[in-house]
Amino acid sequence: MSKSIFYHAGCPVCISAEQDILNLINPSDVEVVNFAEGKSRIEEAEKAGVKSVPALVTSNGNVLHINFGASMEDVKG
Repeated sequence: MSKSIFYHAGCPVCISAEQDILNLINPSDVEVVNFAEGKSRIEEAEKAGVKSVPALVTSNGNVLHINFGASMEDVKG
């Protein structure tokens, strides 16, 4: 089984959601991608269907948008 990927922008809303996700899902089953630490994976997130962050892309490809923090356009800004 592949990992789920949690994408976020490093804002307080995103950090809070990251902590909740890591409490709900075994941290070894989720990869955290913080765009504030580097934007190299934005295109990957958009191709997966991420429209805003924080968002969780599940291991089977479903995108779960969580508590709107920023649009992908804002993240790319």
